[in-house]
Parts: sequence; C-alpha cells; structure tokens
Amino acid sequence: MIRRLGTYVLGSYPPLLSVTFATCWAVGVTGLFAVVDPNPGSWHPDAGTAVAVVTLMVNLLLMRVIDDIRDLDYDRVHSPDRPLPRGVVTPAELLGLYAVGCAAIVALNLGRGPALALVAGQLAYALLVLAAHHRLGWPDGDDVPLTLLISCPAQILLHLYLYAGYLDSAGHPADGSVWTAVAVCVLAALHLELAKKTVRAPRPGERTYVTLIGLPATLTLTVLTPLAAAALVLAAARPWTWWTLLVLAPLALPLTALRRFRDPAANRWQARYSAYYLLLAYSGFAVVAALTGLTG
Repeated sequence: MIRRLGTYVLGSYPPLLSVTFATCWAVGVTGLFAVVDPNPGSWHPDAGTAVAVVTLMVNLLLMRVIDDIRDLDYDRVHSPDRPLPRGVVTPAELLGLYAVGCAAIVALNLGRGPALALVAGQLAYALLVLAAHHRLGWPDGDDVPLTLLISCPAQILLHLYLYAGYLDSAGHPADGSVWTAVAVCVLAALHLELAKKTVRAPRPGERTYVTLIGLPATLTLTVLTPLAAAALVLAAARPWTWWTLLVLAPLALPLTALRRFRDPAANRWQARYSAYYLLLAYSGFAVVAALTGLTG
C-alpha cells in the first residue's frame, strides 16, 4: 500500500512544484499581511513560518486527496490516466492517508492556539464537504460556480491560519487589514481557477465556466482578477513605496497567456502561466515586505 500511495503522490502531487508553492504561500502571504498592516510590527520568517510551510505542504496533498475522491466519476471519463481513476489506489486508502496527514498537521501545530483551531477547522470542513458530496450528491460537480463557492471557505481558513501566525510576531491584535489581504489572495487564486477552465471549444461534458457564462465573460474575469489583486495591494500597502510597484511584475505572465490565447488556433488558455503567476505573486509580497523594511 505504501508503494501505491507513493505512486499516487508522484502522479497527483508533484513534490517539487508542491513544496515550492507551499513555501511561497506561507512566506509570501504572511509578508502580504505585513504589507497591508496599518500598524506593522517586526515580522520576519521564523520557526513559526517553517511550521506553516510544512503544514501547507501536507495540507495541499490532503486537499488533492479530497478533490480526487470527489471527482472520481468525472475523472474516469475525462482524465482516466490520473492515479485514482486508473486504480493505483482506492478511495479508502486515500482516506487513510487523509487521516494520517490530519494527525501530522495537528501534532505539528500543538500549542499554537488560534492557528491550530483554524487549520483543524479547515481540515474538518474539507471532510464535511466530501461527506456531503458522497452522501447527498451535493454540490453537483457540474455546477462549477457552486463547487467553487463551497470550496472557498477552506482556502480562506488557511489564509487566516497564516494570519494567526503573523500576529504572533506582529505584536498587536487582529484588525480589518486581514480581509484586504485575504481578498487579494482569493482574487489571485481565482485567476488560476478560471484559467484552468478557459477554453474556446469545451469537450462534451467538460466542466468549464465557458458553458455557463460564455467565453467573453470567462476571459474577462480571467484577465481582471490578477489586475484587481495587484490594484488592491497598491491601494492598501502601508507604507507605500516605489518598491510596492513590484507587485505588478507577475502580471506579465497572465498577460503573456492572454496574448497567446488571442491566436484563434489556441483552444485553451495556457494555465501554466497562471500557475507561475500565483507563485510569483506570493513571492513578490514577501519581497515587497523585505524591501520596504517590514521584516524587522
């Protein structure tokens, strides 16, 4: 079973990219909290940040497990080469992996108070969503906007988990700036979600926003979400310096993808640009925090 689970992890959760993303997410989003904090303290990456990196590494794998089990029937038709639909592992074995991962995350965060409560709540919520899908058939996987809406709280709870860690070193209680940072992150992640489903001619039964709102509206949202995220950071940054303009640099990637998609021969948005955009956007927040003297 261990070998099968290893094959699953390598096929569904590319280790290098996943570790890189978890690191950028933990460090970068915590840096974003400092950038938009009206009363910034002396945050800097510390042991708590390292715990957050490992927590997100494991958490991303567990969210992949939840998504793969929930989408099994769909993947059997549209992505039969993925590890779960081709029988590398069983759903029961993946649930066992989920249980072990949850225990590891809880153990890693023992003694971290609010951070532990938030990540535990996020793990429980994801399992509840899976149970609702399995027992009630809700939400219907083909209803992609509702599925996205139902999944969003898990992402927000992870951002709040990082904020709880940020407050440990910021030296002040929570304030409203957290919601500005969360909105930035949700917009940036929404860009990737839209990009993965932006296609001119969807396959029969393919889950895409294009079949619901049309290609022009989907394309407009795909382009506007990263622009809105960057604009929000520029408006909320405290203190604002010329270094803050660095948050605009990652926009080169979705704009490059847009230019390529404008070719009528291109059927799909090249989502790899959007994935790299998210990595650079998160990394950029940490860089801006450092260059503006917020890392103390």
